[in-house]
Amino acid sequence: MGLLKPETGLLIWMIIAFGVVFIVVARYGFPVILRAIESRKKFIDSSLEAAHVAEKQVAEAGTKIEQMIADAERQRAQMLRDVEETRKQLLEAAHKAADTESERLMAEARSRAEAERQEILRDARQQVALLAIAVSEKMLRSQLPDSAAQALLDGRLIDEMQEQQQNKRK
Repeated sequence: MGLLKPETGLLIWMIIAFGVVFIVVARYGFPVILRAIESRKKFIDSSLEAAHVAEKQVAEAGTKIEQMIADAERQRAQMLRDVEETRKQLLEAAHKAADTESERLMAEARSRAEAERQEILRDARQQVALLAIAVSEKMLRSQLPDSAAQALLDGRLIDEMQEQQQNKRK
């Protein structure tokens, strides 16, 4: 007998053994294998679903982050505009204050200069008046022969000088 041509009895026993193994495996082995395959399939499906959910969440988070970045950029730009506007207002206020102060100082200097000019003119007038009085007095003394007329003239001149000083004080 050759290996390629088995005997009929051997073939029958091989078929019976195959049938028993097949029945045992079909009854007890295949359900376990099928359950394992099914659970593995469910695990893979749930993992894929979780991956899809995670991918959606990442996409949503990316969108939210982009929105937050855009909002932050808008807020930054608004803050920069506000700061620039505040800076301009402060500079403008400082310029106005400086202009006002310079105008005040110039007006004060002008008034002081005018007061000094008036004082100088008053002093000059007084000096001229005193000089004129002195010249007049000398001329009158030389023209007035007696001392009584000179005393009367001296009294008038003193009265006039006192009046001028009182007018000056007012």
